[in-house]
Amino acid sequence: MCDAAPKHVPFLDRDHSILAFNERVLDWALRDDVPLLERLRFLTIVSSNLDEFFEVRAADHLSAAQAGELKGPYTVRSFQKLAAAAHALVERQYAVYNEQLMPAFARHGIAIVSHGERDAKQKAWVHDHFEKQVRPLLIPVGLDPAHPFPQVANKSLNFIVRLSGKDAFGRENEIAIVKVPRVLPRLIPMPAAVSGKRRLLVSLSSVIRAHLDLLFPGREVGQFSQFRLTRHSDVAVGEEEVRNLRTALRLGLQQRHYGQAVRLEVSAGCSEHLSDFLLRQFGLPEDALYRVHGPVNLVRLQQMIDLVDAPKLLFPVHTPGFPRGLVPGRPIFEQLKKRDVLIHQPYESFDGVLAFLREAVNDPQVLAIKQTIYRTGNDSQMMELLREAVRLGKEVTVVVELKARFDEEANINWAEALEKVGAQVVYGVVGLKTHAKMLLVTRREGQKLVRYAHLSTGNYNPRSARLYTDLSHLTADPQLTADVEQVFVHLASQSRLPKLHQVWIAPFHLQRRMMEMVDLVGAAAAEGLDGRIVLKMNALTDEPLMEALVRANRQGAKIDLIVRGACMLPAGVPGLSENIRVRSVIGRFLEHSRVFYFRAGKQEHLYLSSADWMNRNMLRRVELAWPVTDPQLRQRIVDECLLAYLHDNRDAWDLQPDGSYKRVKGAEEPRGHGAQAALMDRYAAPPGEEEPPTWT
Repeated sequence: MCDAAPKHVPFLDRDHSILAFNERVLDWALRDDVPLLERLRFLTIVSSNLDEFFEVRAADHLSAAQAGELKGPYTVRSFQKLAAAAHALVERQYAVYNEQLMPAFARHGIAIVSHGERDAKQKAWVHDHFEKQVRPLLIPVGLDPAHPFPQVANKSLNFIVRLSGKDAFGRENEIAIVKVPRVLPRLIPMPAAVSGKRRLLVSLSSVIRAHLDLLFPGREVGQFSQFRLTRHSDVAVGEEEVRNLRTALRLGLQQRHYGQAVRLEVSAGCSEHLSDFLLRQFGLPEDALYRVHGPVNLVRLQQMIDLVDAPKLLFPVHTPGFPRGLVPGRPIFEQLKKRDVLIHQPYESFDGVLAFLREAVNDPQVLAIKQTIYRTGNDSQMMELLREAVRLGKEVTVVVELKARFDEEANINWAEALEKVGAQVVYGVVGLKTHAKMLLVTRREGQKLVRYAHLSTGNYNPRSARLYTDLSHLTADPQLTADVEQVFVHLASQSRLPKLHQVWIAPFHLQRRMMEMVDLVGAAAAEGLDGRIVLKMNALTDEPLMEALVRANRQGAKIDLIVRGACMLPAGVPGLSENIRVRSVIGRFLEHSRVFYFRAGKQEHLYLSSADWMNRNMLRRVELAWPVTDPQLRQRIVDECLLAYLHDNRDAWDLQPDGSYKRVKGAEEPRGHGAQAALMDRYAAPPGEEEPPTWT
């Protein structure tokens, strides 16, 4: 059997794969077995994902189109194809909103009432609200040489208005801009006195639209439209050229709101005169214009979920149970001396991790705590515990990743807060993002210093720990914890890493070791032995690793890839990937855990990791992968994270050879097996606690 990969592997397009992922998310807004408010939530998740897609992925395509590029990865054609796919997704999204969700809400007595639908009492209430709560915050800007087009912040809501007549100085400046303040809620509930027994809301944009004429006394309002501009928002800082990365990032964050324009959204009824004016103003081509039949920012409709207060239209309550591997009330350090502990979030509670850190903070025998911080959120119990550890006299070292996209400001604030109380704060390695998730505790036990570690596939964020599926691994394994210690020393001192016992680290050898594991399985299969690979991750886009999988496939290895989002490796293509199956599971929780299983003959290896198989994770980030050697824990991971998903016939999609996805056979059956539903049933705590929200 030939074991060489073809010279050119026809990988799928990454950006189109991202859009295809959002098509799968949108499907949850269509499902009758999903409660109505949750269907709305998934619709808004698609909008949130698209915002980030345009903020991060669109600029290269747009710039190439504007430059007339015809060759290379970014061209006029790539921009046109991407724009066509994005337009189709947005059109489908608004069709779901208008034709399915809003009529369904109306049947439950819930509605967002437009100006034309309001009766006299409702219009009077809206007018009063406008005068008291909205108008004092609006300052319309008429455009003329002394009043140029105002700066439009990224994703802000605005109105463009065309006026007739002359201004107070006798001039015929016809265009005005009205910025909508971000401090105002986008949805306003109407009181029972005017809404009756129904739950009625009005949108802020509708309130302003109904009163535009009051903002321009003496002028006649003609054409008008809402508009929203999306800008490129990936903060770029030349780290080699700055003396203080934190200061440079703060300056960069200030500019993020005014980066390159990449997308313009307007109301469907916006006149060509106004849309052309806006396109010229922002230097955008026609394909960057999105006319939407509804609110120009569906993300803000998440407010509706809380405002209508309808628990029956939400998912049934699920409260994660306390980790079964931990015995409440007994010292965790004593438990870890006997065995490692695995926590499967969000089915098991993140409280187990917090309990581990809290015990370390309050234990007088604990001398030092080291932790990496990537995303923790603005309100973090873990950060408060670390500050308390400093106050109690422990040595606290925190590696803060300042460049965690869209979390930069929160991380900067935490870094400064920790420094103020005396923690040692470092920012990792210049040019690399520290994406590894590690917590190391050093404790004096008699005459020895003993280490305990927490390693995770996810972030130290209690909120996302209730929304994302991740694995936390607590261990006192001497070799594994010694490796973690060496990684912390490396990040702080940037000294050369010694040979590690168990941990594989990017950018040094994680990619190479993963390729070696794939090749090991391929070689076993070529010899007629059992060759099996099952990988679970968020994205698969790294070409060397995909080429290794193609080689193993051609040698006869059986390969299953559980990839939630973008996957560039086509499945089931004869001569290329006939032994490779790719599936994506989209569920109530965001699939986030990374699990890598390899079987070559009688050899079995299972690794957990912070890294997806993407080029940036392998070469431009500090990432970890580590083995799980305990047979019981390893089998549990295989059962819960791999086999359960391979047998899912409720929430799973299979990748087709042409790059499209199909829901697995039987997915329409309400009694199908859903991996997430089964795990919720297995680990659910007694009812009565607060329901965790769905991921965004």
